[in-house]
Amino acid sequence: MKKFATLLLAVVAVLVLAPAAFAQAPAADAAPAGTNWIAISASFGMAIAAAFCGYAQSRVAAAACEGIARNPGATDAIRAAMFLGLVFIETLALFTLVIIFLRT
Repeated sequence: MKKFATLLLAVVAVLVLAPAAFAQAPAADAAPAGTNWIAISASFGMAIAAAFCGYAQSRVAAAACEGIARNPGATDAIRAAMFLGLVFIETLALFTLVIIFLRT
């Protein structure tokens, strides 16, 4: 858990400092780079969303399997709650994909 907290702190620090790095106006004599930064950042955003979506879905499935193993009589209720949770998690990734297509 400590490694995850350290990683999360590093990611937050990078995200906080990134706008300051790109806030500077380009020099007048600099040639345009031609790099599509929107597409690159959208790719990273979708990769992060897909990674955390997959992680969350695996946690939901593991919790549902454990719940069914502990109480087989509640299989239908656990399955319904699991599907609802999976739908909400997948919706986050789909919203990210829609935002990427609308932005690029």
